[in-house]
Amino acid sequence: MADLESKLLGEKLHYYCSSSDEDEPMLDRDPPKQSKSDWDGTSSNTGPKGVLNDWEQYKRQQSAQRIQREKDVLKQINDMALTCKSEAEELDDQFLAEYRKKRMKEMMAKTQEAPEFGKVFDLLTGDDFLVAVENENPYVTVIVHVYEHNVPTCSIMNSCLKVLCREFQKTKFCKLIGSSAGMSLNFKMCGVPALLAYRAGQLVGNFVRITDELGDDFYAGDVENFLIEHGVLSDKSCIPSIMTNENDNDDDI
Repeated sequence: MADLESKLLGEKLHYYCSSSDEDEPMLDRDPPKQSKSDWDGTSSNTGPKGVLNDWEQYKRQQSAQRIQREKDVLKQINDMALTCKSEAEELDDQFLAEYRKKRMKEMMAKTQEAPEFGKVFDLLTGDDFLVAVENENPYVTVIVHVYEHNVPTCSIMNSCLKVLCREFQKTKFCKLIGSSAGMSLNFKMCGVPALLAYRAGQLVGNFVRITDELGDDFYAGDVENFLIEHGVLSDKSCIPSIMTNENDNDDDI
């Protein structure tokens, strides 16, 4: 049953970061000082040609400085313009806000259309597990408790799920005996109680030996908070503000 165990637990991917930054070349802290460009009417060169050359060089330096000043002014103007939104940009923001509101309403409507359960389903075989996970409404979260008999913490978890299934009736809670599904001996001894969460047939939560997080003495509220923190259950107190504002506006009409 290696395939079933892989389906139950999913694949754990290992990510790493490689730091291979090379030392950047040292930059001079003090740039070389530019020579004074103001021309005082004297020349280091002698003769008319030398004076003309110095004058032309001075004019070129003045022109370069003027061009640089103009570039600096344009840069400041552009930087200031970036902080001001145009009318078109404001319209785009309004459009995006309306689009997000529409998509949120559609998603919440789909969730409301999902079936209600209100009980814990017993899965007797591995096939029962596959059917429960893969044939369910894609907007329904399926939580499977893999457990063993005669394990006190597994009994506590089953009791907690009986409470949570009544509170979260649009979440499908199931329980599966690991030995009946052909799980490995190591998993049956060291991996339970385990909570596995699926949505649209995909593993979205994998909490093997969850007592490492909850301890050996826990309650339904502890399990609920844990699943909310990990994004498996939705916190009912955190209704999106975009929908709250919509409801308030409807009440004002």
